[in-house]
Amino acid sequence: MSVSPEPRWRRRKDARPGEIVAAALGVFAERGFAAARLDDIAARAGVSKAALYLYFDTKEALFRAVVQEALAPNLATVQAAAQSYDGRFEDLVRTLIPMLGRVAGGASIGGVVKMVIGESRNFPELARIWHEALVGPALATVAGAIARAQATGEVRTGDPRLFALGLVAPLLLGVIWRETFAPVGAAPFDLEALARQHVETVLGGMLEAAA
Repeated sequence: MSVSPEPRWRRRKDARPGEIVAAALGVFAERGFAAARLDDIAARAGVSKAALYLYFDTKEALFRAVVQEALAPNLATVQAAAQSYDGRFEDLVRTLIPMLGRVAGGASIGGVVKMVIGESRNFPELARIWHEALVGPALATVAGAIARAQATGEVRTGDPRLFALGLVAPLLLGVIWRETFAPVGAAPFDLEALARQHVETVLGGMLEAAA
């Protein structure tokens, strides 16, 4: 006699945390942190509020899960590409920064970025989580690549972290523009195209002449 498959309710239970995180990402992006209600997140995930509390006891804990499980894996892909690359710095940057542009251009991430900027004064834990999981590692990845290129003589002397900030800052501005001004009629920017053009501009000031 064949063994029956795992009960459907068991598979559903195991899937619940991921469904709750996905629902929370959408609600946070649409409504912000203060206005997001756990009832609405539970309803969107198709679970009861009591079931939601089995996995996440506070809204901050749920936000941390959103960042770590729904957003950080995208950054991990970029980090892995940077760490495994073996070639010229300028070619790496021409690949790496547009990859960050694609990540930043995700439909939901922009709304969450706007939420963190707008609400971190009242909810400083949002900024702390965002920095620890995303902003800090992204900046460190780019700065690390710059420091290695300085060691090989490809990039001019200077603070790698400042160089890194100069490379990625326009992406943040592009996200803010899309979330703030595009909804009221301003023409949006293609963040990946912005990244490619900006890289070519900045490389002219970073690379050693002999590189």
